[in-house]
Amino acid sequence: MAELFDSYKSDYGDLVEGSIRFSGLKHNFFLIAKADLLRRLVVERKLRQGGASVRALDVGCGVGSLHPYLEGAFESLDGCDVSEESILRAGQDNPGVTYTTCTTPSLPYGDGAFDLAFASCVIHHVPPASWLDFFREMRRVVRPGGVACIIEHNPYNLLTRLAVFRCPFDQDAVLLNAAKAMSLFQKTGFRDIRSEHFLLLPSARPFARRLERLLAPLPLGAQYSCSAHV
Repeated sequence: MAELFDSYKSDYGDLVEGSIRFSGLKHNFFLIAKADLLRRLVVERKLRQGGASVRALDVGCGVGSLHPYLEGAFESLDGCDVSEESILRAGQDNPGVTYTTCTTPSLPYGDGAFDLAFASCVIHHVPPASWLDFFREMRRVVRPGGVACIIEHNPYNLLTRLAVFRCPFDQDAVLLNAAKAMSLFQKTGFRDIRSEHFLLLPSARPFARRLERLLAPLPLGAQYSCSAHV
């Protein structure tokens, strides 16, 4: 997998844009929606309770495309990825983020190092036989009371499936639905597990976002998030 994403580090954004061009939406529309969701998660999960600072980790961060949209969301942000070339580019583009190449199944961080660990559209690249280990590692690096979150493609959304089919680096993708993600959280000892679907409407207007929240329990949106406490 590292070699695959090393080869796409220069044109990653262009390839994503090409895969979603049929939607009429730009890649940053999706990135902003994910960043907004993560900001809301910090509030709803009370990670700043008592004025505490939030240290976050992006597992499988790639070239760091999401990170400009997370500026100010956390007191510190780390990112790790199997692709060394992607990490080098991410560091050039986002000097305020700490990046580390991860070449082993274990994440290169100590136990309970983070308040929040998230993985955005990463699990579908992980072999299903390794999914439980992936979730266990996310749990290990999150402190007690902290939160882990994954954002994934919704396999029940036909336009999502088309975008995945059109994307060159998604040829190995094994999509998992929200129920499967929740099951993996449960099996690895997480608690207070919640999921929501989003990116249903092609608009970032407040009314559209509120409507999406109302419809979040239904598997309609292009993507979903699943989060849980340690």
